[in-house]
Amino acid sequence: QVQLVESGGGLAQAGGSLTLSCTASGRTFGRYTLGWFRQAPGKEREFVGAISWNTANTYYADSVKGRFFISRDNAKNTVFLQMHRLKSEDTAVYYCAAGIYSSSYYDSRRQYDYWGQGTQVTVSS
Repeated sequence: QVQLVESGGGLAQAGGSLTLSCTASGRTFGRYTLGWFRQAPGKEREFVGAISWNTANTYYADSVKGRFFISRDNAKNTVFLQMHRLKSEDTAVYYCAAGIYSSSYYDSRRQYDYWGQGTQVTVSS
């Protein structure tokens, strides 16, 4: 049974930083992509970024490029989302997801088979 557990959400001030963690269990993820999505109230869930577990290649949405960074710790089966220069529009529930690696569809929700429960990030201005 694959499990993804996010942690690290909370309240931050605009311009500040937060780091989210996603710990994965239940299978080996060598051929997988670990992605981050977010969903703000009244909006659709959107792609934030992703990392190929095997190659560590990273991908980012334009809205977060240069501010958010994804990394992984293979030994701990954990992926991190470092968020800097936070803006009020970054406020959302952030979800970790896992799916078979695709260089073309890493930003599509349909590419991901497993999802975490989500963690709230609130940025105050």
